[in-house]
Amino acid sequence: MTIRFVRVRPGRAVSSHVPVGGSRSLTVAAMAAAAAMLVTGCGKSHAAGAPGGQPAAPAALPQATTYTTLKGLSQDTHSLAAMDGKLVHPMASLTVSATAGGPPVAVLPSSQLGGPTWVPVVETKPGWQRVLLPSRPNRTTGWISTSGGKVQTAHSPYVVKVDRTTRRLTIVKSGHTAGTWTVAVGAAKTPTPTGRTFILASLAPTKATYSPLILPVGAHSDTLDTFGGGPGTVAFHGWPDKSVFGKAVTNGCVRVPADALKQLSQVPLGTPVLITG
Repeated sequence: MTIRFVRVRPGRAVSSHVPVGGSRSLTVAAMAAAAAMLVTGCGKSHAAGAPGGQPAAPAALPQATTYTTLKGLSQDTHSLAAMDGKLVHPMASLTVSATAGGPPVAVLPSSQLGGPTWVPVVETKPGWQRVLLPSRPNRTTGWISTSGGKVQTAHSPYVVKVDRTTRRLTIVKSGHTAGTWTVAVGAAKTPTPTGRTFILASLAPTKATYSPLILPVGAHSDTLDTFGGGPGTVAFHGWPDKSVFGKAVTNGCVRVPADALKQLSQVPLGTPVLITG
């Protein structure tokens, strides 16, 4: 059975000066791809075909998407440090380099999973910004050029925190706790990956499933190369059985109560996520 997904809100980033595009439906191929990747720790897997709907990379460079593994790029070394909420959106496909000004090794597309690509900035140099990427290995970073009006910038006042030890989710807005909840995290053999990542997309099934909303992040399972036909992408989502909250029982995803999911739905794409414990 293939689950059809549509995006439920505009992929906007919070900013006083950057309007970000409106909502649109995923293509049929991208819906199948979304269904395939949104089952890492999201309960029962659903059969789905190979990922589709991905734009071709120029000059055979790999695309920096949730489906790819990138080589030649450094990983985030400040995996527990807070980020300042600065986000960037490539207005068109943009090359990614291992160093500021270095040769391109990948391409960051302007959209992913039916919505605009927004990624958090972890370092800045004149004309260049190092950003977190949604590809394997986890915490992969790359440098993109900010010259020539190639990117939009924005700021998210939110930070989403997950503590695996206490199994608590906390949403912080403008330095103040907006809410905290007991959640379910990855089991011992399929743990939720730690470190800094970000909200990658916002998707909802058109037919009833275990969650009315699924929020994939820019991280993957450390123990599962694939799951349900997808690349093992981790996500936030709801769960109908409240008895799972407070337990380590998932395949890597974070299962959250309904109120937490409602609050997460207001968090802009690209918002930093910090997973510890």
